[in-house]
Amino acid sequence: MIPEWITITFLFAIGACVGSFLNVVIYRLPRDLSIVHPGSACPSCKTPIAFYDNIPLLSWLLLLGKCRKCKARISPRYFVIELFTAIVFLSLYLIYFHTQLRKGVGGFFDDGYFLYLIQMIMLATFIAASAIDLELQVIPLVLCWLVTAVGIIGSGVAVFIYDPVMIRSYDLFPTASAKVAILAAGALIGLLTSLLLLFTGIIKTSYAEQSPDSKTSETEQPQPITYKHRMEMLKEVIFLAPILICAFAAYKLYDWMPAFQNWWIDFSQIPVIAGLLGSLWGYFIGCTVVWATRIFGTFAFGKEAMGLGDVHLMGAAGAVIGAWPVVIAFFIAPFFGLVWAFICMFFKKMRQIPYGPFLSIGLFVVMILHDAVMNWVRFVFFYR
Repeated sequence: MIPEWITITFLFAIGACVGSFLNVVIYRLPRDLSIVHPGSACPSCKTPIAFYDNIPLLSWLLLLGKCRKCKARISPRYFVIELFTAIVFLSLYLIYFHTQLRKGVGGFFDDGYFLYLIQMIMLATFIAASAIDLELQVIPLVLCWLVTAVGIIGSGVAVFIYDPVMIRSYDLFPTASAKVAILAAGALIGLLTSLLLLFTGIIKTSYAEQSPDSKTSETEQPQPITYKHRMEMLKEVIFLAPILICAFAAYKLYDWMPAFQNWWIDFSQIPVIAGLLGSLWGYFIGCTVVWATRIFGTFAFGKEAMGLGDVHLMGAAGAVIGAWPVVIAFFIAPFFGLVWAFICMFFKKMRQIPYGPFLSIGLFVVMILHDAVMNWVRFVFFYR
């Protein structure tokens, strides 16, 4: 039996190391630089950082936030990200395995480690995405795709680690009923259709960068691109149409053909299939709540409302935590935005920040209050 203080110390240290790697991702990914090579170097003098100067948390403190060689200031962001990630690693462990807030997760060294691992991958990735969003007002989609893949694969693999009955009883991972599964399968066919139409040029990408005017000389500054935002949203509606149509058609096929319905129930309720399609449904629902807000908001106000990065971020979260939790997270995120708005009004000099970090905070809150949230959902929407 491993002493608890060793587990706590280990997870905090691992979190700090992950935070150190996230700093590399935050700096290099949006600048199209490799996150693997070359090794870390001082941003000012480009001197490679020795291993003893690259110890998470400690090195920044011992060097007083300065480069050992040129004495240039190193942003405190590096220390903050490392410390914050370590705290999140430790907090999730303590909440899941030392409180009654989340039941059914099991012991950490029995099977609980898997749920912890999948959700920590999501949280760590969203820390990087939020930091990039704060700095550059953009969320790299590759981060969202990574979390989506982890969520879908993790939900399929989970049935070999947890008892499928426990997964459904405690909503440990997304899982789908037969009806939800057919909707997810139909939506997937529609998504593949839309992507094929997009690839072949039959439908157009919204907010595509226009090629520069050939008459513009090299010395002239390129003119800023102006968009008709409602027309751009119409392109996105056209992209989404096959997804909605195929989901509806699949559901009607399930409803109208008893023979197919019986086969589908048997097939879709195989634990692995139910997990994969449940995660996929969570992805579609996460995307839907943000994309609907983006489209209706843009049509209403005539300017782009929310970004596609937020759409993919919530889709990725839905693939990990499921459809209902991601919807609740979306609707509580504005409250954190309001708190920040009041702080900005009070201090006046503080700037507005993008929405991605608020969505991430909302997701974390829903994760740690998962059981209470799901009990409320069942009471309001199913038991009344």
